[in-house]
Amino acid sequence: MASTDTAKTVGNNDVYSHGNVEESDAPDAAVSQSGATQERLTIPGIKLGKLDVPVPVMLSPMAGVTNWPFRVLCERYGPHGLYVAEMITARALVARNPKAFRLCRFAPSESPRSLQLYGVNPGIVEQAARMVVDGHMADHVDLNFGCPVPKVTRRGGGSALPWKLDVFAELIHRVVSVCDAAGIPVTAKIRVGIDHEHETYLDAGRIAQEEGCAAVSLHARTTAEYYGGHADWQRIAELADALTIPVFGNGDIWGAQDALDMMKQTGCAGVAIGRGCQGRPWLFADIKNAFNASDERVNPTLAEVGAVIEEHARLLTEFYDGDEVMAVHDLRKHVAWYLKGFAVGGATRKAFMQSENLEDIARNVRELDPNLRLPDEMADKPRGRVRYAKKVHLPYGWLDSRELSKEGREALFGDDPMDASY
Repeated sequence: MASTDTAKTVGNNDVYSHGNVEESDAPDAAVSQSGATQERLTIPGIKLGKLDVPVPVMLSPMAGVTNWPFRVLCERYGPHGLYVAEMITARALVARNPKAFRLCRFAPSESPRSLQLYGVNPGIVEQAARMVVDGHMADHVDLNFGCPVPKVTRRGGGSALPWKLDVFAELIHRVVSVCDAAGIPVTAKIRVGIDHEHETYLDAGRIAQEEGCAAVSLHARTTAEYYGGHADWQRIAELADALTIPVFGNGDIWGAQDALDMMKQTGCAGVAIGRGCQGRPWLFADIKNAFNASDERVNPTLAEVGAVIEEHARLLTEFYDGDEVMAVHDLRKHVAWYLKGFAVGGATRKAFMQSENLEDIARNVRELDPNLRLPDEMADKPRGRVRYAKKVHLPYGWLDSRELSKEGREALFGDDPMDASY
């Protein structure tokens, strides 16, 4: 039996209060694959400073995933969004670490070029931002305050940093001061907080806005929740209601309907896509179509998926300066995502995991059933690992105060690792 899906309000928010969701001139309803009747809406673009974003969709930075080969594939399917490079450690950039510069590469087709910086020392992050500006390395800078990985949070970075209001504000202020002069918009990626007893998102959003950020992206989980459970979209609604700058909602967007539902329920200005696009760069085409009141969705055959796998392998080989072994090893995790849900045997998956060069990949692709499609019940399902943090790792005494003491600053800033990425 078909059921009617209506827009839901969250708390006291009016789902249309931010002017981000417009009713379409298209027919009033469309029938989803599940048989439910869905309201058709048109989502307008936004501006970040002088930067136009016609389709308000952001590819969230993911370490080891969102290098330029993957970004290019995503952008081909869904142009006119923001496709952000994986996190660059500011100190590594300042130290001219070769790996950091590799991660800063963009393909000629990428526009705008979006780069994410991470750091805990405002002075170092400012230096990195200056390098980005002076080197004309990006058109948009995102700041990482959302990473929950212990290696990052135990240094006071990522999602731990907004707890220290003074350092958080200083870091944003310094980066915005550098980038604003060059007309480069700065955005901030944040989480709900460290845990539900130490929430930071409203303070962080307010400070980001006051210090000149053009937008904020909120992953609606705490650090303690990591990537487990369900994202609390109500927090996105609350932040969107509290700020005048655009808010991108992030968390549990596995399909185009999820993106529409988030927009309707929260009043956010756009959506940020993370694990949902792993092995599915065409998700951006689905969302672009959905935002334009179109029912068209991409449901590729396995032959078409295989062609994407081969193209991804070739692009990664270029990324690694012709090193096929490095490229194919990097591709392995992507292949697991590309094949997720398809009825291919364990032997086929194993063969891909044992590939060592482009010919191995091509041979394994030729062995795939070209006409196979993903079953409807497997579409738009959660992807990636569901991981819970057993313990949030923080610097000693981190939660004792919302400000960082002089001694704390010396301890925290004196031993920042040189890693190019976590």
